Amino acid sequence: MTRIFASLAISTLAVLATPALAKGDLDAGKAKAIACQACHGTDGNAGIDPQYPRLAGQYRDYLARALHEYRSGKRTNPIMAGFAGPLSDQEIDDLAAYFSSLPGKLSTLHGHVQGQ
Repeated sequence: MTRIFASLAISTLAVLATPALAKGDLDAGKAKAIACQACHGTDGNAGIDPQYPRLAGQYRDYLARALHEYRSGKRTNPIMAGFAGPLSDQEIDDLAAYFSSLPGKLSTLHGHVQGQ
C-alpha cells in the first residue's frame, strides 16, 4: 500500500512539474527573432558578418543566461542591451528555445586560437 501511495505521489509531482520544465515557445521565439536576423542571420548562423555570434544550435540555457545578463547590464554591449532590455522573461525563454532548436554550424576552435 505504501508503494502505491509513493508511486502516486511521484507521478503527481512529475505531472505538476512538467510545465515548469518546459521553457520557451518555438513559434513565439521565431516571431520575436526577426529583430535578431539583421546581425545573427536569418538562420541564426551569423551569415552576414562573422563578427556576430552564431546562435543556432547553442544551448538553450546559455542563450537565456546571456540575454538575461545583457538585460541586467552584467554583460555590457550597447547594441545587445538595447535589444535585450525590453524583453520579458518569457520572451527570453522563447528566443532561447527557438535558436537552440535550429541546426547550428558551430565547429571546434582548432586552428582558430592563438598558440595552436
